[in-house]
Amino acid sequence: MTPPTILVADDDRSIRTVLGQALGRAGYQVLSTPYASTLWQWVEEGEGDLVITDVVMPDGSGLDLIPRIHQMRPELRIIVMSAQSTLTTAVKATQRGAFEYLAKPF
Repeated sequence: MTPPTILVADDDRSIRTVLGQALGRAGYQVLSTPYASTLWQWVEEGEGDLVITDVVMPDGSGLDLIPRIHQMRPELRIIVMSAQSTLTTAVKATQRGAFEYLAKPF
């Protein structure tokens, strides 16, 4: 049986590394990228069982991807994380359909 795959998108290499190691030790397969465009490509290709995305990335916003992901793959859960841990960001993530919001650092 193939382990579930978690797609991680964050422009901070240390966050990608920490999440990749922790999730890998927990038995998940992890694909990570600093780019929103790569995350979108993976979603289009049917990759992943869960998305963990940052808000701000060099080529786009994780918040902007949420409605697109839900339109293409409504069953795919999305966790948004951000160092911009404001109530406004958390509310936007929730309103757009995020399953959960995590403030960084965690």
